[in-house]
Amino acid sequence: MASDDAPLQPAAADDGPDREFGRWLFAQDCRFVAGVAQMAQLPEFSLPEIAFAGRSNVGKSSLVNALTGRKTLARTSNTPGRTRQLNFFDLGRRLMLVDLPGYGYAKAPKTEIKRWTQLTGDYLRGRPTLRRVCVLVDARRGIRELDRGIMRDLDQAAVSYQIVLTKLDKVSASQRAEVESAIAELRPKHVALHPEVRRTSVWKGIGLGDLRAEIATLAASD
Repeated sequence: MASDDAPLQPAAADDGPDREFGRWLFAQDCRFVAGVAQMAQLPEFSLPEIAFAGRSNVGKSSLVNALTGRKTLARTSNTPGRTRQLNFFDLGRRLMLVDLPGYGYAKAPKTEIKRWTQLTGDYLRGRPTLRRVCVLVDARRGIRELDRGIMRDLDQAAVSYQIVLTKLDKVSASQRAEVESAIAELRPKHVALHPEVRRTSVWKGIGLGDLRAEIATLAASD
């Protein structure tokens, strides 16, 4: 029987040099290196960092697992608020992936929620190695006020961020179009927002190759 950490089979073959490089990079060893519960524990890294942010239960940990082809690299749960620290993963010594605590509803004490919300905000505003934040948005629900709040914070901190739609397999084409139209209307108001929206489904393998390719362009060069 295969290990839970065995690479998953890709949903489809990748084409083109960027997608090929992305596939190669995300097939490299990816290991957990640090779990940070307070800013004093934040490690000194020289690698570029890509952070995954979003509402509780939007699918951050599932997406990290799918991108790296591992089932249990990042812990997942149906319970909102399972990730309560900044989790750092070294991808092939070229890139650091950072799984952030979710914002919004979570089954946790208010003091805990306040602590990890403050920790996340401090990290996003003051990390010089942070190259981009993937702001995950559930395609079924679209942009909410909490998403707009973190977008405003990232604009003010001049941190590049990109919207990544998740759970695309759970919406119709018309629902997706409505969500994307709403995002397009927001774009002129957010100076640090990357123009390209990525559309993904972990379960169907939709958009993973494109997202790997885009993230790989931010990896450290030899």
